[in-house]
Amino acid sequence: MSSPHPIVEYTSPSSWALIEDKISPFAKETLAKLIKFMEEDVYPAVRVAHAQLPTDPATRWKTVIPVLVDLKAKAKQLGLWNLFLSKAHYPQWGVPLTNLEYACMAEILGRGGQLASESVNCSAPDTGNMEVLARFGSPEQQKKWLVPLLNGEIRSAFSMTERFVASSDATNIRTSIRQEGNEIVINGHKWYISGAGDPRCALHLVLGKSDPNNSDKYQQQSIVIVPANHPGVKVIRPMQVFGYDDAPEGHCEVIYDNVRVPVENLVYGWGKGFEIIQGRLGPGRIHHCMRSIGAAQYALDLLLQRVTDPAKKTFGKYLYEHGTVIADIAKSRAEIESARLLVLSAALQIDKAKAKGALKEIGIAKFVVPSMACQVIDRAIQSYGAEGVSQDTPLAAMYAGLRTLRIADGPDAVHIQQIGQRELKRAQAVTKRHAEVKKREKALADKHGVKAHL
Repeated sequence: MSSPHPIVEYTSPSSWALIEDKISPFAKETLAKLIKFMEEDVYPAVRVAHAQLPTDPATRWKTVIPVLVDLKAKAKQLGLWNLFLSKAHYPQWGVPLTNLEYACMAEILGRGGQLASESVNCSAPDTGNMEVLARFGSPEQQKKWLVPLLNGEIRSAFSMTERFVASSDATNIRTSIRQEGNEIVINGHKWYISGAGDPRCALHLVLGKSDPNNSDKYQQQSIVIVPANHPGVKVIRPMQVFGYDDAPEGHCEVIYDNVRVPVENLVYGWGKGFEIIQGRLGPGRIHHCMRSIGAAQYALDLLLQRVTDPAKKTFGKYLYEHGTVIADIAKSRAEIESARLLVLSAALQIDKAKAKGALKEIGIAKFVVPSMACQVIDRAIQSYGAEGVSQDTPLAAMYAGLRTLRIADGPDAVHIQQIGQRELKRAQAVTKRHAEVKKREKALADKHGVKAHL
C-alpha cells in the first residue's frame, strides 16, 4: 500500500479522498514538490524576508527582498511557476493544472503569505493581470507586458478603486479615458492600488470611463495599459491597512494627470472594461479564498501549539483545560472543513463551466471563507493574549489581510445580495414543484379515504 500524499498533513484525509481521483499524476507530483519547497525553503524564509525589508521609508519602497529573489530562482528550476494559469483555459501560456488542482496548492501557499505566492509567481495583482493579458491582450501587448510578467521579471498594478466614489459599484468610476488622435488621455484619482509601490512595477491596468453617455452603463468603461513610470503618473502615498503598509508592493493612492499613451494600449476594445473586470475578478476571488483556507489552517495550528505549551500554563492548567478552548478548536476545525469543500466545489465548477458558469459558487465562497478565516484567526489571537496582536506572531498581520478581503474584489454585502437575488429566481419553480407534490398527495389521500392535513 502506497504512503498517503503529504497534502493530508495540511488538509484532511477525507477532503483529499473526495477529490484525489480528479487530480492528475502530474498535479500530485507538483503538489508534493511544492509542499517540500515550502517546508524547506519558503516557510523558514518568512521572518528573514521581513528582516531584509528596511524600515527607513527612503529605502523601504526601493527594496527588492534578496531572499525572495533566491526563492523565485529555485522555484523556476523546480518547475513551480505560474501554477495558477491553467492550460485548459490558456493553451498558449498555461500549465497543465486545473483550478481544482491549483486550489490544493493555493491552500499550501496561503500558509506562507505574500512571500509564498510571489516566490512561485502566483501573487496578486499580477495573477489577475496576467489572465487579462492572456485572454484579452493583443499579440503586441502580450509580447511587451505578458511575457515579462510570466517570467517574473516585472510586477504590475490593477487600478480600479477610486477615492471619492463608492467604487464597489464599478459603474461609479469617474476616471476619464478619452481618445485624442492616436493617443489615449487618462485623468483620474485612484487609491488602494495594490502593487503600485513596488520598484519592479512596470505597468498599471487602468479602468476608466470612455463613453459616459452610453445608454448601457456596462459599456461605458474601458481598460488601458499605462507604463508605471509614464509622465503624469503620480504615486501620492502608500495607504495603510490596519497600520500595515505591505511594502514594497503596497496599496497606493495614485493620480493620473493628463497621462497620454498610444491608442494601441487599449485592452480588447472600447467599452469592454466591465466585461474584462468580470473575467478578471472571478478567478481572483476564488484564488483569495483558496489561500484563505491555508491561512485559517495555519492559525489553527498555531492555536494548538499555544494551548498545549506547558510553559504557558495558567492557574496550574494547560490553556486547553480552561473555558471554551476545546469548543473553539472543534468549531475552527469544522468551519475550515466546510469552507474547504465550498472552495473545492467552486474550483471544480470553474473547470467545468469557466468563471462565468461558476458565479454562484464563487460568490458564496467569497463572503463565507474570509469571514470564517477571520473567526479562526481571532480565536488563535485570543489564545496568545497580547502576543497575538504583536509583531512576534503572524496572526495580527493575517487578520488584517483577511479582514480586508471582506472588502476587496467586492464587499461581502454585494456578494450576499447577488446570491440572494439568484436564489429568489428559483422561487417560481420551487412553488410549482411543491404544488405538484401537494396535488399528488391529495389524490393519494382521496384514494385511501383519509383526510390529510393539506
